[in-house]
Amino acid sequence: MTTARVTLPSGEAVPALGLGTWHMGESRAARDDEVAALRLGLDLGMTLIDTAEMYADGRAEQVVGEAVRGRRDEVFLVSKVLPRNASAAGTVRACEASLRRLGTDHLDLYLLHWRGRVPFQDTLDGFAALVRSGKIRHWGVSNLDVADMGELTALSDGCQTDQVLYNLSRRGPEHDLLPWLAERSIPVMAYSPVEQGRLLSSPVLAEVARRHGATPAQIALAWVLRLPGVNAIPKSSSLAHVRENAAAADIRLTEADLADLNAAFPPPEGPEPLDVL
Repeated sequence: MTTARVTLPSGEAVPALGLGTWHMGESRAARDDEVAALRLGLDLGMTLIDTAEMYADGRAEQVVGEAVRGRRDEVFLVSKVLPRNASAAGTVRACEASLRRLGTDHLDLYLLHWRGRVPFQDTLDGFAALVRSGKIRHWGVSNLDVADMGELTALSDGCQTDQVLYNLSRRGPEHDLLPWLAERSIPVMAYSPVEQGRLLSSPVLAEVARRHGATPAQIALAWVLRLPGVNAIPKSSSLAHVRENAAAADIRLTEADLADLNAAFPPPEGPEPLDVL
């Protein structure tokens, strides 16, 4: 049972290790496995579930809705609005459609998926309307770098997280974004924390994993979770992989481990554009 928590600016503590759903809902044949994987994750304490209206054109939200049926009160539920829908009225409509697919009357956290052409203030007006109506409890953003975050937070201090691509091979946020967010006590939610499996062939990861009696995926997850104020949301449709992910939360990397991983995956030497998958 994973117990590490991350505290949001609202004061609410949420699981550091959650469940991602990108690519869920794309195959009807995989649906039962996906639902079972999410339910097992809840059993293991990974009660933060992240999804989005974009994922499989809303079908991932339907998978999540089935998985949380009868257990909604256990879950900190996150979804995202597409930039093209993020006008004041469009944000409300998009959220209402997500709620229908999810089979719930509210989201715990609603994110702008990335910055588009709609001014931030319009999206914030939509978020505010949703908070007033009880359809969302909190709001945040995804894929925003320092300049965008500065512009956003000048308009409102309500942002609860910035969800970004962050893993051993995508360390650019460490140079400026992570410190900027940490100074303001805004958590980071790391998506694709094992780079959709592409990290797992690293011999250095394999060696560090051997020291801990762990798997490379567990070490990659433990590395992301080493920092305070960082959530990780790996996606898995396999019961075995969900159990593997949950166990990663208990791994504590040593200074030697971190030095070896830094040598294999060097930290940024200067500012880098924010990566997006």
